[in-house]
Amino acid sequence: MPKKPLVSIIINCFNGDKYLDEAIKSVLAQNYKNWEIIFFDNNSTDNSSSVLKKHKDRRIKYFRSRKTYPLYKARNLAIARSKGEFISFLDVDDWWIKNKLNKQINFFLKNQSIDVLYSNVYLYNDKKKTQKIYVKKKLNYGDLTQKLVDKFEIPILSTIIKRSIFRQIKFDNRYTIIGDLDFFIRLSLIRSIAAIQEPLAYYRMHDSNLTVKKIDLNIKELENWVSEKVKDKNFKSINFSKIYKLIKTLRIKNNIIEGNRLAALKEMFQKPFNILNFRYILLLFNFSK
Repeated sequence: MPKKPLVSIIINCFNGDKYLDEAIKSVLAQNYKNWEIIFFDNNSTDNSSSVLKKHKDRRIKYFRSRKTYPLYKARNLAIARSKGEFISFLDVDDWWIKNKLNKQINFFLKNQSIDVLYSNVYLYNDKKKTQKIYVKKKLNYGDLTQKLVDKFEIPILSTIIKRSIFRQIKFDNRYTIIGDLDFFIRLSLIRSIAAIQEPLAYYRMHDSNLTVKKIDLNIKELENWVSEKVKDKNFKSINFSKIYKLIKTLRIKNNIIEGNRLAALKEMFQKPFNILNFRYILLLFNFSK
């Protein structure tokens, strides 16, 4: 029987000691055993390295950066240090169910034309200690580009990707927030993406998530991204209207968080108009900073 392929698990870390132990244990518990962890410490100042080094397993490979890079440059640097035939990703605050890798590798072995595979995940609310399924309908696969632009639903912690992909396309080094969206949308233009419908991982929702802490950066990166893509001939058939609505919604939310109610109201009534933005009216008068 041929040896199962090596999977490189990319763990990028910047000050992630709070949840790191649970993430590492979820990899150690995998019933698929031929893996390596590429742990890229992005110049952390907390106890992340100490937490990691408590786990004595030679499959865990530690690299420390001398400076702090944007997240997606750090992802590229970690991938460059990996050796696996397949690449997978786990952030320090998330975790996998024990048969994630086994199910995904078996899928690849039976469907060798597939280049990228993702699954559903559970959203775990760290404050309320509750969980729910991320996507309740059937996951999209096949011709995905417009669907991903309309609503991006590929959690990177659920993905596993053939190494050959990264010889053709890489993460954009400039991004800290929207690198997943950019990467998988560009990838969908040139390679096949498949989905396993069941949840195979847990995404932890908490107040320190970057998308929560840095809404202004999220807005800036999305604005730059769409301004580039509307000029890109590869995207000439793509409708970006829902991206514009997302940016508008994020601006409203950010203004409310910053206590700028007038700016939030002005944004609501500017084009593109979206009736759903009125859900924020209650927040305008009840939100406390």
